[in-house]
Amino acid sequence: MDSSTLEKRRLTALERLGILDTPPEDRFERLTRIARQYYGVKTALFSVLDANRQWFKSRQGLDVSETPRPVAFCDYAIQQDKAFIVCDATKDPRFSQNPLVTGHPNIRFYAGMPVREPTGFKIGTICIIDDQPRDFGELDLDILRNLATMIEDELERTYLSIENHEFVEVSHLNRSIQRALNVFLTSDNQNAAFEQMLNDLLSLTGSQFGFIGETLSKENGVPYLKIGAITNIAWNPKTQALYQQVERRGLVFDRLDTLIALPMTSGEVVISSDVATDPRRGGLPQGHPDIDAYIGIPVFSGDQQVGLVGLANRLGGYKVKLAEELEPLLQTLGNLIERKRLHHEKQQHQKRLEKAANYDALTDLPNRRKLTEIFTQELHEANLREGTVALCFIDLDGFKGINDQHGHAVGDAVLKIISERLKATVRQHDAIGRLGGDEFVAILRDVEDSTVYNRILEVVRRPISYQNSVMKLSASMGVTVYPDDAEDPDTLLRHADQAMYAAKDAGKDSYSLFDLASHYTRKERVRVLEQVDEALAKKQFELYYQPKINYRTGSVEGFEALIRWNHPEEGLLSPARFLEHLEFTEYARQVGLFVMESAVGVICEFMNLGLPYTVSINLSPSHFLSEHFPDDITGTMNECPHEVRDRLIIEILETTALDDTTTVMKNLSVCRNAGLGISLDDFGTGYSSLNYFRTLPAQEVKIDRTFVGDLIGNQDNSMIVEAILRLSQSFQRRTVAEGVETAEQEERLLSLGCDVGQGYRYSPPLPLAEALEWANTFTWARYRSGQN
Repeated sequence: MDSSTLEKRRLTALERLGILDTPPEDRFERLTRIARQYYGVKTALFSVLDANRQWFKSRQGLDVSETPRPVAFCDYAIQQDKAFIVCDATKDPRFSQNPLVTGHPNIRFYAGMPVREPTGFKIGTICIIDDQPRDFGELDLDILRNLATMIEDELERTYLSIENHEFVEVSHLNRSIQRALNVFLTSDNQNAAFEQMLNDLLSLTGSQFGFIGETLSKENGVPYLKIGAITNIAWNPKTQALYQQVERRGLVFDRLDTLIALPMTSGEVVISSDVATDPRRGGLPQGHPDIDAYIGIPVFSGDQQVGLVGLANRLGGYKVKLAEELEPLLQTLGNLIERKRLHHEKQQHQKRLEKAANYDALTDLPNRRKLTEIFTQELHEANLREGTVALCFIDLDGFKGINDQHGHAVGDAVLKIISERLKATVRQHDAIGRLGGDEFVAILRDVEDSTVYNRILEVVRRPISYQNSVMKLSASMGVTVYPDDAEDPDTLLRHADQAMYAAKDAGKDSYSLFDLASHYTRKERVRVLEQVDEALAKKQFELYYQPKINYRTGSVEGFEALIRWNHPEEGLLSPARFLEHLEFTEYARQVGLFVMESAVGVICEFMNLGLPYTVSINLSPSHFLSEHFPDDITGTMNECPHEVRDRLIIEILETTALDDTTTVMKNLSVCRNAGLGISLDDFGTGYSSLNYFRTLPAQEVKIDRTFVGDLIGNQDNSMIVEAILRLSQSFQRRTVAEGVETAEQEERLLSLGCDVGQGYRYSPPLPLAEALEWANTFTWARYRSGQN
């Protein structure tokens, strides 16, 4: 078989699989995340190659969804049956001038393993990419091979769901019927409904091309077909305008002597297995790709033919049985088309009545009554889809001056112009309404980019030319967002109104966000900060101690000191109740000094009692990164003997270590020069590079409790923990597992070579006296035997 034939079959297999240009799926996202985390690379991809491009079904660390196939490293990978590895692309003549090497994303290292679809064709790769050269060992290769196998297993499930059924699955058909009902009943755009149904029909039957049309009659009774939806897949650029014409004005088939039109005259299913030689062929729009197999299915409402569905290029051709199994969906389509016809006049009349009651007579925008209805519905739908709704209260700045200077007729014309601009600015499913006077409201669904608010202000700001006058306006706008602001429609409108006045107070011609969460947070922050001075003065803060168990010796190695607030009214408060409010205030430093001085005092007490324990402390990120930190450390440790310094460990969050690397390295050096230990806390939650990890002067790595908590029964987290342990061992770092709660977790950590465990399996954080009492009675054998 020549290469062109093989490639054509490969592309057919890829198309049959139906994954191209589909949304991300967690089953693949999970595997690329594992690859990126395990190898510590910038990018991990599940790449699929079609005729002209490589498209990324799953991508981690890359901001584009596809690249041209001629520059794709993955194109080389699918040409062989083993992993394709490029250790340094700049030294490989095949890639040294590749734009992906010389420019973004600056590929240096690449490793890709071919991925096959179930019939054996290589459709793409799972690959890892980095901007630094690196080696790739046999263990690395084995992991990549396993990940490729897992992707192939997922593809096989997809394949089986498609290929193991000769006909349509009932569950899929029912979902398509439900979608069809939803679209027809909730959308005024019938073409959009046809598009939805056509997409379902193509998916259900595995067809490449298709159309849905409505059967109508001319004045002389001769039928013709008005197309409501037609595929644009694989249309060449020269005929793209034809598809756009269908989208805008529709497409009419009025030839009755063709294969396509035959079901309109016969009323029966028509099938052709070889269209190229079929004498009935013809009637395709000019430029449409060739079709091999075709089925035309008439659509009925009762005994009246109301439409026609045409499908083409299904692998294996078509059978009448397929049309029979599609009958429930086609019957739904027929009933809905007829329903649209029968109720068209009634709907038009109802619309006229509703318009008079619900729309502003001047601007034709929804009035307050209609806006309340729209807003209530939008909130309901936002709950169903777990989305958001932004309510924008818009008040024109300077409109009274236009009325006073030019008269109310000109003012009305200006309001109409503004309303048209606002309607043109928002999306089709958004809403613009007029409350009265110069007040407007915008209801925006699922706003992802705040630039939409600036666009609204910009269209108001543009000069208005009317009757030889040029007038300028601006607007002040208040915005509140549901469900962050989880109130009823009237309250939300008041909140947006309040935010609008904030925009006016800020100088007008701007917008202001009403942030209820921040409002409550600010109140709580003020309340907490007002009490910290008294808490420090009255010694309400206290350190609790959680033991750390050395898995090598089976003994208590030391404690992590965790701050608590003995609040006189609210009882014992955990750090989550107050620490975040202290950040970036002087109190962060004061509490940090309290923690350091308390820990030093406890270590001295341990030494007096002849106890060997260490103490780990956590400091505020803002304190650690502040200019005061070096002096605070040296001042606290200045009079301490080396025995005390050796036992004090500073825990720094991995995310803090990434904030300001220069300051971090400087302050960690201060800690090391003072003789303190350094522990990298919550490891795995940040994105440390291997080089940065290597250079950090940390002797200890603490595995974040979220990974330990799901260590048993979660393959991803188990692999992450194993990778962290191997990485730490490679760099000769001690490892501490946080959040150990069960014997199963402990056994797994022991088997992986973890050094130290900490968590509720052993003890919660306790006051010092209770912690020492617990440590005094601790025996490893009792815990190992389950008698704790």
